[in-house]
Amino acid sequence: MNAFAEPAVPHRFLLLSRKPLTERPIHEWLAEVVASTVLVTTSAAVAGIGDDIRDRFLDYRIVPDYQSWSTEWTAERAARAHRVDRIVSSSEDDVLRCARLRGRLGLPGQTVESACAYRDKLAMKQAAARAGVNVPRLRAIDRPTDLIEFVAETGLPAVVKPRRGSASIGVRLLRTEAAVTAYLASGELPAAPQRSGRWIAEEYIDGPFFHVDGIMSGAKVLHCWPSQYNSGNAEAAQAESELSSVLLAPEDPRTEVLRRFAADVVQALPSPPFPTSFHLEAWLPEPDRAVLCEVAARTGGGPIARTYQDAFGVHLSRESMRGQCGLDLALTRQPAAPRRAGGWILFPPGRGRFAPPSGPCPVSGTELELHMAPGIFADGPEYAAHSVAAVTIHADTAEQVRQRIRDATLWWAQTCRWLA
Repeated sequence: MNAFAEPAVPHRFLLLSRKPLTERPIHEWLAEVVASTVLVTTSAAVAGIGDDIRDRFLDYRIVPDYQSWSTEWTAERAARAHRVDRIVSSSEDDVLRCARLRGRLGLPGQTVESACAYRDKLAMKQAAARAGVNVPRLRAIDRPTDLIEFVAETGLPAVVKPRRGSASIGVRLLRTEAAVTAYLASGELPAAPQRSGRWIAEEYIDGPFFHVDGIMSGAKVLHCWPSQYNSGNAEAAQAESELSSVLLAPEDPRTEVLRRFAADVVQALPSPPFPTSFHLEAWLPEPDRAVLCEVAARTGGGPIARTYQDAFGVHLSRESMRGQCGLDLALTRQPAAPRRAGGWILFPPGRGRFAPPSGPCPVSGTELELHMAPGIFADGPEYAAHSVAAVTIHADTAEQVRQRIRDATLWWAQTCRWLA
């Protein structure tokens, strides 16, 4: 039983999701309440889904542009028409949107204050710092003089990023004075900004980079596990190189350091009252000292959910949606260890026409998934984790996973081609 489940299932739900139902079978994950659920989604998400599945929902509304403000308007109209009791968020795009809807409709769940703390990097790190959590030195950047003053105070390298951004879009790594000069000359920071509160500058933290994924509820972590990236996301995108990750071994001392750190961060922020997934990123510049990069109230992207499911038997997005609906969760305690070691690689697009390897990855314990059809033209990655292929990996130990990542990366470099 889910200790956080409500005594009675609410009557009607509004769920926003842009993921294909073939990838996230909401109709199966929420089988107990699907007939009481209004789904707001896209035509691409329900492509290939028959009427027998669509008709299981109380209603569904197709929106033409999921990122548009019209989606929130459509969702509110549907919520009022069906008198929904709960609103369920499923992705980064929906955290603030759903919180605003709850506020206007007077419904329980994650508030706007909580959603902002998990989306706005300035509010997030200020709240974390007040609770004693290590964060980089930072400053809100509204105009060029703010950046000039920040660099004068903290030195280089420095990082400028959108306060509510994702996928490292818009992140700038300023390592040299020449880089600062070029950035200021680009006009991305206008002298008279159209609106304030858009940018943040941080000191650059040099150290191994990690992510921690799991389920939280009511400012407590129910379960989580840390993994180590091979690189920072923005660094990988800038270098147009692969991004990979390995679940840490249970005996690795950094495992406990990062799990405690995740618990401290979740306790420091105004967290959702219901079980929901979270994705945290942090550096370890010293073996026993973590520094917060960011934390989000949603499932990590790429192959993170698949790797977690392979390791612990639960899909984080399924658990998050069920938790928000007040339904039983499959896992409410901290596992002592993964069922097996795991990891993944994302290979970015190159420049030219894609000519992938002719067969599967020959490295033991790996599975290749192509995200782009052969012959499609690409011009490099557009954002962090933008990939043409992914390799998921499992093994008996974390070190075996690392070796298989090295072998698979070499195989890809030798066999993938980008044709003029």
